[in-house]
Amino acid sequence: MNLIHEDLARAQIAARLGEAHDRETGHELARARRLSRKAEKAAMQARLALARVL
Repeated sequence: MNLIHEDLARAQIAARLGEAHDRETGHELARARRLSRKAEKAAMQARLALARVL
C-alpha cells in the first residue's frame, strides 16, 4: 500500500513540474512577443524620423 502512495506522489510531482515548465515557457514566449513588438515600434519610429529629415 505504501508503494502505491509513493507512486501517486511521484506522479503528482511530475505533473506539477510539467505544468510549471509549461507556464514558464508560455511566460518566455509572451516576453519575446512583447520585446519583438517594442523593437518593431522603435524601428518604425526611426524610419519616420529619417523620412522627416530627408
